[in-house]
Amino acid sequence: MNDLMTGAALALVLEGVCYALMPGTMRRLAARMAETPTDRLRWAGLAGACIGVGLVWLARR
Repeated sequence: MNDLMTGAALALVLEGVCYALMPGTMRRLAARMAETPTDRLRWAGLAGACIGVGLVWLARR
């Protein structure tokens, strides 16, 4: 549970840094995502999740 909380906190830190350093880019990215088809977003999310699981597995190995 501690690792899950640490991972969630790290994700919030990274997202916050992105919004703090480049708010205009993040706004454009969000607008572009709103125009992206749902299926494409779903597959991109699945791919990102799989890559993340793989990276955690490699780090814990």
